[in-house]
Amino acid sequence: MNTKTTNITFWIGIVLTSLWFGASGFFELTKNALVWEITQQLGYPAHFIYLLGVAKISGVIVLLIPDKLLRLKEWVFAGIFFDIIFAFGSKVAVIGVGTATDAVVALVMVSATYAMFRKRYPVAYQKIE
Repeated sequence: MNTKTTNITFWIGIVLTSLWFGASGFFELTKNALVWEITQQLGYPAHFIYLLGVAKISGVIVLLIPDKLLRLKEWVFAGIFFDIIFAFGSKVAVIGVGTATDAVVALVMVSATYAMFRKRYPVAYQKIE
């Protein structure tokens, strides 16, 4: 995959991830009935839903800043992965497997975006002696 294709794939992934998690965070902060009903059905308290909304909106802002805050972007990707994994597990355990398809789609999308992120910004690990 050449640099141009990597960049296009990366930015499409960033935009889609930002839309997905930005909308989710917005709905959590504005107390959207559907989002709150599902989240509370999963057993999460109200204060957690607000914190999740703030974290998602903050993460989206970081993701959309080009070529800056790369270490923080790593943390944002980690947080998104945890969010997806916990959402999947909670939905399967409480509501059923059929309701967790969105988490699988999100995991594939974010995994591809992260792969392009690593391709754009490779990390060289050095042994400290």
